[in-house]
Order: sequence, then structure tokens, then C-alpha cells
Amino acid sequence: MKTTNNILLTVLTIALAAATSPADPLPGEVLKFQQLPLDNLAIQGAIYNGHDERSIAFANFNTAGTLLDWTGGYMADDFSDKVSQPVVHVAWWGSYIGGGAPVNPAQQFLISFETDVPAQPGAPSHPGTPLLSQIVTAGSLSPGSGTFTETLVNGNVPEHLYKYNAELAIPFPEQKDTVYWLKIVALTNDPALAWGWHDRDYTVPDLLASTAVLPGESDIGPSGPLNPLSVWHFQDDAVVGGLIVTPNAAGGLTLQQPGFAPQNYIDNIDGPTGIGAYSKDLAFELYTVPEPATLGVVALGGLAALRRRRRA
Repeated sequence: MKTTNNILLTVLTIALAAATSPADPLPGEVLKFQQLPLDNLAIQGAIYNGHDERSIAFANFNTAGTLLDWTGGYMADDFSDKVSQPVVHVAWWGSYIGGGAPVNPAQQFLISFETDVPAQPGAPSHPGTPLLSQIVTAGSLSPGSGTFTETLVNGNVPEHLYKYNAELAIPFPEQKDTVYWLKIVALTNDPALAWGWHDRDYTVPDLLASTAVLPGESDIGPSGPLNPLSVWHFQDDAVVGGLIVTPNAAGGLTLQQPGFAPQNYIDNIDGPTGIGAYSKDLAFELYTVPEPATLGVVALGGLAALRRRRRA
């Protein structure tokens, strides 16, 4: 028994080390959900780099210079994974729409975790009640710092692709096999800034996604015009909508989000003609610091995802 336990410990140690390689967020943080970005995807001799949808809100001040709110629009995507552990770190990909590197890059992002409103006849699923909303500010990362970093990952495309890593000041207490929505929005007082959230590489499945929700992570390609190309998709469409973010008296944030609309990929930008018939996902990752009881599940899942990324 002792030998078996030692072997298991060795396997878990190796898996955890692989899942938290130097390219990943802070030591000890383990991947629990992953939708990689569409970047230099080769299909039938053509290269596709995806696109970004605006997800940005602009500051409004009163005559005394006091912030009233941020007003603009959001992108959001749904997720669910296999482990009931708090999300402590969020990574995502995006671009400055219409150009490369901005003179004044984004300094703040809203990150909001929200309930799921399931699809109804005539209405797709969409974000519901905000469960935890917070603002992260540009700066170096440390546990619970409430900061984010921005790193250029592809400067060879007109809209340079950046990766963002954020340490949450307040972890999100996610429960496994439960559908949530993630909303990420740039907040700025620069009217010239235009930032958008990048879409997912649909050829790479997310092996960390929950298998207990329906339809969950599934290959919708065989049922569409690009068969036999795989089009991996989690649950329902990413959505776009209006947004007003107001600081409240309790020191938190109040979100108003009028209207929403589901989004698809775009022909000849996200893939060959026909990809526009498919629901779009966004590119992001969620990380946790696992408890010992769940270390095996999360670490081995992270190792599987790492192997998948290397193959991709």
C-alpha cells in the first residue's frame, strides 16, 4: 500500500508541475477550464486568426469630476467544469480593434461571474444575476492582488493578439457541473480606445469542461456545412449586450445589462465559408488552487490539457 501511495503521489506531483509550468499563472494554480484562442489556424491551405467583438465601457463623470458609471457593451460566454473549487485566476485573449498596439492600453477590466438563464422558446440562454463582480487593475501579479498583466502573443496580424492574466481579489466559489457566465469588459475614460474579446479555436476540444451538463462540450461540426471539420463548442452561444456599471454605496458594483444577442463565427475570418453558421465561443482559461482531496482530478486534467496544447 505504501508503494502504491508513493507512486500516486509521484504521478500527482509530476502532473501538477506540468499543469503549472512557467508559462502558466502563479505557482500552485491549476487549470480547470480552457478555451484556447483562434490564432494562426490552418485549414485547407488558408490561415485564420479570428476576430474580436467589442467588450468595453466608458467612464461618465459629473461636473465635480466624480465617477458616475461606465456605459458601453459586453461580451459574455458560458462555462462549467468538473471541480468545486474557487476560481482564483482568469486568463483571456483580446485585441485593440482597428489597429495594433494602442498609445494608452487598457488599465482596468470588469470581471463578472453570473448565473445562467437557460434557453427558452424564442430566446437563447444568456447571463442572469451577477454573483461576483470586480475590477482588476494593470499591475504585477501576486495571490489575491486584483491585478492583471497584458502580454503580446501575435504582433503579425493587424489587430495584435494579447493574452491577459488576472489574479482575483475575491475568488469565485464555483460549484462543479453548474453552468455560469463569464463577462469581461475593458473599463476606460479614453473615448478613442476600442478593445474586444477574442474568439475560441474551435478545432481544439476542452477536456476540462463538465460532462454533466447538456449539451456541454460537443463537436457540432458533423451536423453543419463544414462536415467533417470539427467545430468544438461548449453549451450555448457567446452573447453581446448593453452594459452600465455603477459603483454602489456598499463599495461594490451594480450591473445593468439591457438586451443581448447570440453571436456566430464569421465566414473567411474565423474559418472557411460556412463557419458563420456556427455558434461562437470566446477564448479564456480559469484556474484554481486545489484542495488535497481534489488534487488528483484537477492536476491530471491539467496535464491532459497541457498535452493537448502541445499537440495543437
